[in-house]
Amino acid sequence: MSMNLVTLLYLIASVCFIQALKGLSHPTTSIRGNLFGMAGMTIAVLTTGALILKLAGGQTLGLGYVLGGLVVGGGIGTVMAQRVEMTKMPELVAFMHSMIGLAAVCIAVAAVAEPHAFGIAVLGDPIPGGNRIELSLGCFIGAVTFSGSVIAFGKLSGKYKFRLFQGAPVTFAGQHWLNLALGLAAAFFVFGFWHSQSWTDFILITALGFALGVLLIIPIGGADMPVVVSMLNSYSGWAAAGIGFSLNNSMLIIAGSLVGSSGAILSYIMCKAMNRSFFNVILGGFGAEGATTAASSQQRNVKSGSADDAAFILGNAESVIIVPGYGLAVARAQHAVKELAQKLIERGVTVRYAIHPVAGRMPGHMNVLLAEAEVPYDQVHEMEDINAEFGQTDVAIILGANDVVNPAALQKGSPIYGMPILEAYKARTVIVNKRSMAAGYAGLDNELFYMDKTMMVFGDAKKVVEDMVKAVE
Repeated sequence: MSMNLVTLLYLIASVCFIQALKGLSHPTTSIRGNLFGMAGMTIAVLTTGALILKLAGGQTLGLGYVLGGLVVGGGIGTVMAQRVEMTKMPELVAFMHSMIGLAAVCIAVAAVAEPHAFGIAVLGDPIPGGNRIELSLGCFIGAVTFSGSVIAFGKLSGKYKFRLFQGAPVTFAGQHWLNLALGLAAAFFVFGFWHSQSWTDFILITALGFALGVLLIIPIGGADMPVVVSMLNSYSGWAAAGIGFSLNNSMLIIAGSLVGSSGAILSYIMCKAMNRSFFNVILGGFGAEGATTAASSQQRNVKSGSADDAAFILGNAESVIIVPGYGLAVARAQHAVKELAQKLIERGVTVRYAIHPVAGRMPGHMNVLLAEAEVPYDQVHEMEDINAEFGQTDVAIILGANDVVNPAALQKGSPIYGMPILEAYKARTVIVNKRSMAAGYAGLDNELFYMDKTMMVFGDAKKVVEDMVKAVE
């Protein structure tokens, strides 16, 4: 295979990746976007395999390793994707990011150990200065991505007792100064590696990256984890692009740059949606206020009702807005919710869904759940499009959402002050389904639950909604 053909195939793969990103910008084109992404990756992998065979002088041993890696890695990925529940998708994404970061570290180590095998330098000659900087930076960013993603995985999972894996921020005095010191130390050792190509400098760069990844993520609370997921996605892309420059691999540069830039843009959009400072988040909450205030333990009275009561209210309404949240995802109640909506529509009720940009544990989590249940796209509305409608809506039914409908965001001094919310509190009647009165991911009590217009229906979302469906009939 000639290098001209390799370049052409890499260009085709790059175009596929760009079309994939474009397709994923809207639910109606997301399937096409995924197909473009799969096609581009297939072309890139096969082309790289053929290139390895060419560089190996026709020996099939090198290609055998590549194919073996594809079979093992692809098999593991297939099994994980088939078994993962929708509620665990954020953890899977964090896991994938950690693997990309670790792969960047491993490639960088191999390239420094055997630069001639990668075509970086002639056997016995030192690595060129520019490549040293690219390798050290790629390795550092990859290390930050790996360890940061491991912490994000633990925080998203919420089932580990290890303190660093819990949703509450982990802070200590002088934390940001320590982060700054580690960053400056890493820059110093990058300069040292560029100057002398010392293994000591390279190892210290890697170790500092692993440490900084942990320290950057632990002070970020659970409510901000959707931003962290997209931020780590960006980091993984830049790590791949940095390694691509060292290996002179245009495909890796382009793919990494696309992931890095799109992840950075998404992180900015998510920060804006949550009224968070983009730089505060990427610097580990630098300049942020103290830890999130815990929910009050004081017992307060709420109005509660049954699924039959909720069904009666819904059946006599003219307009209903459904607000899905993480509780709906945990219960896998999206199909039951669609059935309830269909029953109400048949009775002449106008039904719409309101989606907050950070509902769930990752960007677009609720959109994916509703798409899985084949909810019509014209019924699903983003926050900025639906908020003005709550004031004219008879019933807002909140299924497992908490922080994204919390009026505390309107109160100065609240840890989530300024965060845009779905204005469900403006509806004439509010029905809230939760398992208990436990606080949401931000650890705050929700005044919406105590309003006179609000009725709480406690229980598993799927069971409660199924009972509503039966009662509406």
